[in-house]
Formats: sequence, C-alpha cells, structure tokens
Amino acid sequence: MKTLALFTLLFSSLYIHAQTIQPASRSELVYQDRLKRIDTLINEYIQKGYVKGVSTIVVKDNQLLQYKAYGYSNAETQTPMQPNDLFRIMSQTKAITSVAIMMLYEQGRLSLDEPVSDFIPAFKHPVVLNTYNAADTTYTTIPANKEITIRNLLTHSSGIDYADIGSAAMRAIYAKANIPSGLGEFNATLLDKMKTLAKLPLAFQPGERWTYGLNTDVLGCVVEVISGMSLEQFFTKKIFEPLGMKDTYFNVPASKASRLTTVYTEDAQHQVIPWALSFRNINPNYPLTPKHYFSGGAGLTSTAYDYAVFMQMLLNKGKYNGVQILSPATVDTMVTEQLPFLINGRDNFGLGFEITSKKSAASGPRSEGSFGWGGYLGTVYWADPKEKLVCLFMIQQTPNSHGELEKKFEELVYQSLR
Repeated sequence: MKTLALFTLLFSSLYIHAQTIQPASRSELVYQDRLKRIDTLINEYIQKGYVKGVSTIVVKDNQLLQYKAYGYSNAETQTPMQPNDLFRIMSQTKAITSVAIMMLYEQGRLSLDEPVSDFIPAFKHPVVLNTYNAADTTYTTIPANKEITIRNLLTHSSGIDYADIGSAAMRAIYAKANIPSGLGEFNATLLDKMKTLAKLPLAFQPGERWTYGLNTDVLGCVVEVISGMSLEQFFTKKIFEPLGMKDTYFNVPASKASRLTTVYTEDAQHQVIPWALSFRNINPNYPLTPKHYFSGGAGLTSTAYDYAVFMQMLLNKGKYNGVQILSPATVDTMVTEQLPFLINGRDNFGLGFEITSKKSAASGPRSEGSFGWGGYLGTVYWADPKEKLVCLFMIQQTPNSHGELEKKFEELVYQSLR
C-alpha cells in the first residue's frame, strides 16, 4: 500500500509538473541557431532607433524556449529592459475578463445567449443609430431588432463601439456622454458608466457585424454584478492566485513601480519620443494611480511570463499547476469560430479571442485555430494548439512605423521549430 501511495504521489507530482511552464529540456523542439535570429532582428531595430525596448517569450510543449529582454525599459535613463518588466497590456485584459465570464457560465450564473439586460437592466430595449449630425452631434435612432446577449459582447458583435478609437460618430456621442475608454481614475463606478452607455445608440443591429468596442468593459461589469466582487478582487482570487500570476494588476504596487516600462510614441518625423502625460487622454502613469474603476477591456498591467501562464492554462484545456480554471469543453467553445462571417476579411472571432481562419493560415505562419489578440500599446500574444505554442511580443509604443517587427518575430519563431 505504501508503494502504491508513493507511486500515486509521484505520478501526480509529475503530472502537475508537466502542466506548468518549465525550463527547456528537449533540444529537439527547435533549431537553436534559428531561434537566435530573433536576437539579431530585434537588436537591429533597437540600434536603428526604431524601437526602444522589447520583451519576448516562446513556450512550446510547456517548455520555456525563449524569455528575453532587449534594449531599454527607459531609454532616457539608459535603464536596461528586464524580462520581468511590467507592461500595460491594455486589450489583453479582454481575454482574462472573458475567462471570468466563462467561469460564471460554468457555475450556471449566466447563459451565453442570455440578454445582458438580465444583469444590467438599463440595456433593455436598445436603440440603433439612424442619422447623425456632426455639426451639433445630434442623432436619431431606430429600435434594435433584438436584445444584446452575452455572446454578442464576447464576440464584439453587439453594436457597441469604442470611446477614443472607434468610428467618428460614435466617438463624439460617447465623448458627449463622458463614456471613458476605461483608463484612468474616475469618480463614477463601472456600473454607473455602463448604465449610461446602455442608453446610447448602437452602431448597428446586434449580431449584424463585428466592430471592436467597449463590449468587454460591459462584461467586466456583469462579473461585478453577479459575483458581488470588484473585478480586481475576482481576478485576484479566482484567476491570478490559483495560477500563480504574481505580477498582474489593475493597481501596480509601489514596490514594483520601478519595473514599469516607459511608454513611447512618434513625432511628425517618426522619431521615437516619450509619451506625454496628456497625449490621447492617457496618462502613462495610470497603473500606479490608485483606482476603483476596473476596465475589463483595457485596465491590466502584467509581464510576458505571467500572461504566458494564463495562455498555457488555456492551451492545457483550462488547467495549470493542478488547478482546473475552466473545463476542456468550455475552453474548446471559447476558441471555436463563433461568427458567420470573417472579421477584417481574414479571421474569425471566438469568445474573447481572434481565431486564425483557414484562409489566414494559408498565407501566414500561425496554424488554423490559433487564438490570440494584442494591446493598444503594441503588445501581441497568441497560442497555437497544433504546435502547442504560446508566444508574446511585448512593447510599449504606438504609433509604430515599424510594426512589422512583430510579424518578423512571429515568422522567425515558426522557422525555428523542428
């Protein structure tokens, strides 16, 4: 009996160990000389002044093949970038909020095709923009032909647009109603702002097409309403602590402030310069400003490694470090194409992720069925189930005239695989 118990304990330990990201031990996974081409590529861009600093990570078969930092986290002080430096991941927050929603779905607290008005009644009887007068920002509406569902929000097919970065008409309508993009400190609560958003017109009929919008901020509010917890509390207790994500925050602790990377942009001559405090209504110091308004669409700060852990959990069918966050069936649903049309003419969308279509896979390195997204300041992530691959490219710069660097990184990763 003792032998059996010891064997069971050993097997369980090895199984859990196999589910976590481990130092690379299998040299046959990649051609090392090809993987090193990433170093040459990124360093060349830094030397030419195209970018200031980059962090990358490559995980295959749960093994950490590459985790590196290049250039500077602060070029003005010549502070070298470290692999575990903190990045404002912006819209990478959306995937974590989507997982939170699916956790509540698994508890029977919501249904995917349930109206969001069941949880935020202000969304009942939505209306759609009919005409818009740019001169005075007045508009007319028509009734929506159906309610907005949780699935519509997860797939960005609700008709909700984006503050600051959406269409001209909707940006103006949202600005007049003081609807934020989600970044910064606001006196109002998330629920207050989502109630206001609910009474504004939709850009199109729910389910009619795909438009990137504040859908995931609404979902974050749904998490708060159902759970009775703030989004910060829910993420920490239900996702970050179980997965061992120790560097992901809405409010970055003062003790870790020195690890926060500098944000850059470009001037009219495309020279890379520090992001001004008031540029595009985003103060880059927002991760250090105490806040209670938690944007489910853009508010988190994290590291490449922490986010790789989150993605590895999904690649492991919802399990990491012996903890089952979601069931395999639920993960499969999340990373399955949900829309009857392609977005941007190339890919589809799942429940919180862009899904690489057959058409897209035919012309790029990612396998069909890969899932990922990115963040406004240049961070990009994806997971490739066929190759058992998780990759992140982390930068803090927008606009970026040399955004092709990320695509070149992606190509070099796949060219290094055996």
